[in-house]
Amino acid sequence: MVMIKTTWVSLFALATVLLMILAPAAEAVTCSPMQLSPCAAAITSSSPPSALCCAKLKEQKPCLCGYMRNPSLRRFVSSPNARKVSNRCRLPIPRC
Repeated sequence: MVMIKTTWVSLFALATVLLMILAPAAEAVTCSPMQLSPCAAAITSSSPPSALCCAKLKEQKPCLCGYMRNPSLRRFVSSPNARKVSNRCRLPIPRC
């Protein structure tokens, strides 16, 4: 009986270690409005967003509510052109 418990505990420990090693680590996003600079032309004009713009927008998605709350950034992030960029990049606008 003790041998069976020891085996199960060992298997559980091994499985836990394997999950910790093999599970992809979540990367923290550094919120920096400057990361959205590739989107500046698309947000301030009617030009379409570049692939880099869409990639950066998706990368900064966890930060968008913070940008919307910032009075200095709100007019850019919440503008009609910013909404068009978001739609073209297929990124839903977060509800904050």
